Amino acid sequence: MSEAGAVSLDVQLGPIQLRNPVLAASGTYGYGKDYEDFVANDTIGGFVTKSVTPKPRRGNPHPRVGETPAGMLNSIGLENAGIDHFLAHEWPDVRREPCVAILSIAASRAEEYAEMCAKAEAAGGVRAIEVNLSCPNVKEGGRTFGGDPRAVEDVLARCRAETSAFLIAKLTPNADVVAIARGAQAGGADGLSLINTLLGLGIDVERRRPLLAMGMGGLSGPAVKPVALAMTYQVCRAVSLPVVGMGGIATWRDAAEFLMVGATAVQVGTALFSNPLAMNQIIDGLREYCIREGYRSIREMIGTLRSGDLITEGIRA
Repeated sequence: MSEAGAVSLDVQLGPIQLRNPVLAASGTYGYGKDYEDFVANDTIGGFVTKSVTPKPRRGNPHPRVGETPAGMLNSIGLENAGIDHFLAHEWPDVRREPCVAILSIAASRAEEYAEMCAKAEAAGGVRAIEVNLSCPNVKEGGRTFGGDPRAVEDVLARCRAETSAFLIAKLTPNADVVAIARGAQAGGADGLSLINTLLGLGIDVERRRPLLAMGMGGLSGPAVKPVALAMTYQVCRAVSLPVVGMGGIATWRDAAEFLMVGATAVQVGTALFSNPLAMNQIIDGLREYCIREGYRSIREMIGTLRSGDLITEGIRA
């Protein structure tokens, strides 16, 4: 058995070493400073920045967030100051954080993704880029790209031509996720992250209006975890790229499930809003689990799901 403290939690995401497999998800951790009163960045694996776009965006009208029985709906609309402002003002501080910082980009046209990758490459120090190909709370939102394997392949190929960074394609659950994953791999993606939010709708019955000003938005939180886990399992079996799993992860057990189905790392998002200490608790829980199981490295845990007759390539109801 491993001795307490002797467990290695580091994982390898392509050429990038993470001190542990726990990352903060895009849109929930700002640019790395939002949780500094609760989380020391030298204790987590890393974080994905809030998505930046080619030009500044004001975002969607309020209300943008609505609570659900097992999660939340959001329709933020990618509010941000644009890639040029980010690289000039935020990136110098972000790149100095004592953990891996992954730049998230989103756009409405394939060439815009490539242009942002080129700008990031020129700025220097960008080790990894998460290409947000699906955002159900934005009208154009990449949905044209996210649901079409050939379009996804084209976007990734254009990005690949402009950057040496580790490219992670963020996949929508509102399509054939395996086909999309294969398209991303064919285009030159180095890794995949999934799932993005599911498309959802909430109604205020007193007003007889949607909870969100934009109507539908992105559903996240514990309600989506079984869907996210199933899709992560399927994608890990279908492609050879490292996968970062996300969707409803709130405890170390949730994270362990994603690692067991084959994810190399996980992202924690919505859970941070109700429990700012969630990532550190997950890290501690994973360490304790590895000690109990006799693992010397958390890498020994990845892909250890014991598949039975009920686990099939195409999961059916």
